[in-house]
Amino acid sequence: MINKEQIRNKLYDEFIQPTNQKKDFIGVEIEIPIINLDKKAVDFDLVHEITHKFQNQYSDFKTEGIDYEGNVFALKNPKTDDIVCYDCSYNNIEFAMGREEELFAINDRFCDYYSFVKESFEEHNHTLTGMGINPYRKYNENIPIPSERYLMLYHHLKSFKNYKDIPMHFHRFPEYGMFSSASQVQLDIYRDDLVKTINVFSKIEPIKALLFSNSVLFGQNDNITCFRDALWEYSTHGVNPHNIGMYDVDFKDLNDLQSYLESLNIYCVMRDGAYINFPSMNLLEYFSRDYVRGEIYCNGEYRDIEIKPCISDIKYLRPFKFINLTFRGTVEFRSICTQPIRDSMSVAAFHLGLKGKLDELDDIITKDTAIYHKGYTAGELRKLLIQDEIPKIFNKKELCALSKEIVDLAKDGLKERGIGEEVFLNPLYDRIKKHTNPGKIIIDSIKNNVKIEKLIDDYGRLSII
Repeated sequence: MINKEQIRNKLYDEFIQPTNQKKDFIGVEIEIPIINLDKKAVDFDLVHEITHKFQNQYSDFKTEGIDYEGNVFALKNPKTDDIVCYDCSYNNIEFAMGREEELFAINDRFCDYYSFVKESFEEHNHTLTGMGINPYRKYNENIPIPSERYLMLYHHLKSFKNYKDIPMHFHRFPEYGMFSSASQVQLDIYRDDLVKTINVFSKIEPIKALLFSNSVLFGQNDNITCFRDALWEYSTHGVNPHNIGMYDVDFKDLNDLQSYLESLNIYCVMRDGAYINFPSMNLLEYFSRDYVRGEIYCNGEYRDIEIKPCISDIKYLRPFKFINLTFRGTVEFRSICTQPIRDSMSVAAFHLGLKGKLDELDDIITKDTAIYHKGYTAGELRKLLIQDEIPKIFNKKELCALSKEIVDLAKDGLKERGIGEEVFLNPLYDRIKKHTNPGKIIIDSIKNNVKIEKLIDDYGRLSII
């Protein structure tokens, strides 16, 4: 049996130890919906055709992933570490940009790839757009990429009916990974700054909701500007609330953070290159068992299997927190929806600018009365501030003033880098001035009978015309 000390040491080695090196790189991942403008399902044959076309155009990209049907779902450039792939399904393309020291290099390559792919799709009346939920999801064939990881993930999400003893209400969208899209940022964080980074950034999640929300579940819950939050929280990823969303605790030190890691659930491991699903359970419980019964995908069907836990299984611990520790020594910020494409770098710029301003940011939040000191936790505040109509307990002018103060601080941080990256924050100032965000603009536009096709076109453009 694996004891608690072994688990704790392995968690440290996997999540904390990699942050001992002082590095200062940026990683950006942008997931983007693919849309068939004929109001039919995305043509997967066309997707595969464009994947090959992309590889022919950018010859440095090598095949990184092939599905069970022989189709390429991931390409990687070993020179830049850029990856162009499909996330969960062939309805959602992802540009995962290799790490860089500044944003302009990332933006230049992203815009180049995006333009090529979008123009290629538009030759066949398909397009790409910058929305956190695919506005044409109801037309799509929402099936997972037939690969080891995505079949495992979908099998896990479909298993919500098996959790009859869990006192939570599951939504009925186990396929949500196939129609929801995020904009994620990875920053190198040094070990000494790790706890403060998580503590302070967690407290501005409500403000990030005000600035960046862009996930409207068309036809349902149209009053929520960031429905992605609920899609994660009320799925099987949320069986243990510690695996998703906010921390809602202040960590005192690294020991506190490690204790939190011990409180997480695990739901899959690999054996001989194959994923095995099992009921979501606490990490300590998993390692206390002699054997765990799960399911393995084999020849088109699932069969039961028993596995013996081993300490290396910790590498399959994959929580989906708003702020995640990774195995690479980075902190991943993952609570933000895909943005209108021309604003894509605003997400990375915001986090990068604040990274070195933790003390000043903490001071702003400590003194704040616009959202804090009203009896709500940060997690509760975020849920209130993703509503189309901001609750009356908040003063909109005070909210805007707080948002601007935080964006100004991010701007100061970027200016100190001396590269000019603060230009990527400009869209946020416009949103603050107009008391809006991309999700609210969608909701207001639909109420005013603006056609969704106009929004799809607008949110998919690299620049304003």
